[in-house]
Amino acid sequence: MEKLSRNYHLKLQEMCSCYLETNFQEQLSAMISHKSADVEEDAFKYLSLAILAALTEKAKKLSFKKGKDSTKITIKAKERKIKLPAPSQDLIDKIIAITRAITHLEEDKGKCPLVLGLQNDQVELLVKVKKDKEKESIKFEFPDMET
Repeated sequence: MEKLSRNYHLKLQEMCSCYLETNFQEQLSAMISHKSADVEEDAFKYLSLAILAALTEKAKKLSFKKGKDSTKITIKAKERKIKLPAPSQDLIDKIIAITRAITHLEEDKGKCPLVLGLQNDQVELLVKVKKDKEKESIKFEFPDMET
C-alpha cells in the first residue's frame, strides 16, 4: 500500500473537514483571543475556518489584506461585507506563506485555481495574490453558489 505524504493542500482539506460541523465565527473569535504556540497549526485553522465561513455565506470572495501595520479579512457575499477577526501579523504571514506554497504562486502577482475536497464534495476556488512594497493580499474567489 502506498503511503501518502501530508502536504499543505492535504492538511488544509483535513482541517476544513475537522471544523465542518462547528460555528466558524465563534471558533475564529476564540482563536484570536487565545494564542497557541504553534503558529502553523493556527494558520491552517484560521484559513480553513475563514474558507468555511465564506462558503456558508455563499460568498463571492474572501480577502486577506496585510498592510504595514494592519490586517483586514473580509467576506464579500451577495450584497454585504462581513469582517472577520483579524489575526496577528505572524499568523497572517504564515497564512500567506501556506497559500503561496499550496498554489505555487511565488511571483508578486498571480492567480491559480485551487480545488478543495470537502467530505463527499469539492469546491473550485480561484486564488489571486498581489504584493507590493508595503502591502500583500490574497483573494479566494468562489463559484456562483446560487446555481
